[in-house]
Amino acid sequence: MPGRNSPLMPAFCRDCDTRTQSALCPACGSARIIRHPELFSACIAHIDCDAFYASVEKRDRPELRDVPVIVGGGRRGVVTTCCYIARLYGVRSAMPMFKALALCPKAVVIKPDMAKYVLVSRQIRALMDHLTPLVQPLSIDEAVLDLSGTEALHGAPPAITVNRLARQIENAIGVTISVGMADNRLLAKLAAERGKPRGFCVLGSEAASVLAPEPVSLLPGVGPAQVRRLQNLGITRIGQLAALSDRAAGQNLGDEGPALAARARGEDRRAVHTGREVKSVSAETTFDSDIFSPAALEPYLWRLCEKLGRRLNEQEVAAAGIVLKLKTAAFVSRTRSRQLCNPTQLPETLFEAAKTLLAREADGTAFRLIGIGASPLCPAHLADQGDLADSATPRRAARQAAIDSLRQRFGNQIVTRGIAARRGLPKTPASK
Repeated sequence: MPGRNSPLMPAFCRDCDTRTQSALCPACGSARIIRHPELFSACIAHIDCDAFYASVEKRDRPELRDVPVIVGGGRRGVVTTCCYIARLYGVRSAMPMFKALALCPKAVVIKPDMAKYVLVSRQIRALMDHLTPLVQPLSIDEAVLDLSGTEALHGAPPAITVNRLARQIENAIGVTISVGMADNRLLAKLAAERGKPRGFCVLGSEAASVLAPEPVSLLPGVGPAQVRRLQNLGITRIGQLAALSDRAAGQNLGDEGPALAARARGEDRRAVHTGREVKSVSAETTFDSDIFSPAALEPYLWRLCEKLGRRLNEQEVAAAGIVLKLKTAAFVSRTRSRQLCNPTQLPETLFEAAKTLLAREADGTAFRLIGIGASPLCPAHLADQGDLADSATPRRAARQAAIDSLRQRFGNQIVTRGIAARRGLPKTPASK
């Protein structure tokens, strides 16, 4: 394999696919030349749409091209996403809207149009499906592709095939993507984050040295709690984590330690599956004004449990545990969880479990948001089976199936529980 400074380094022009060793493309004059020793051998591609919702809105409103755009709710809501111009002002996803507008007062705020975004996502997915049958969607704007063995079919290495896809999406659909290429899913994802927007990055045998100085929070799945735990051990950089032996990782970080250290070394054996990996299912809503009492919170919680039950059914999974999420008026998040005795999809079972958690937290604190999630998940066929000591659950499941059937035919309001009809509760909460 030629060295990184070798004139024989594999390279091509991103604007016309011409293979070249020049600084400028001899065919089109572009300076967008991508080079890497493993450019033509990497076959896993991670594709991430750039500021997806905002990009779709700018596509449909060209006058906003050079304007900061925020997609999100009202002043009490949060930023769903924002364009890269708004990010220059410090605006970030999940930021409270009032803070975002304080940072960028001239931003144009647009309410999310999920139906439109889903349509665009499906158009992009259709283009991906033409390249390989191994496409695994990860979210509405993100997917991973395995292009092993496709070079003969497309007449080009996977990197050039995916680069053509990037141009096709930009020209035909009007949004841009960033691409990460590697030999495994983890490195492909990390590569896709480098050089956005319109990025194209390859991570290969040099990955360990490239990632070593990066903070451990860069690794997927390493959240704030894990970061604090690692910091207590004196580990703040990926290289420090990667240096742990399996024994040391297990002793210091528990059963997950060796796998975490392996990820820090860039190791990942996951295959690309055609179905989306569902790790949790949730629903949440932000109130128009702060709520203090459990009695006022419970109707919202019930509605969210109904929505969560539908989503579990649609995704063919069941809740083996629940997670209650609350956000105070001061934007302090509280998350509480519990395991369930038996997996469920039933709103009333979810509600009874969540209500117990809510009662412990509703201590007079003012809350601006409530959410309910299901995690861990298990297969749907394990849900609500009942046993000799519980003959009521199968009957409740049958009753819920009948209610769902009626709602599909006549609308969600055809059957309503009394708790959901309490005065002041909107018919359909503004929830996610």
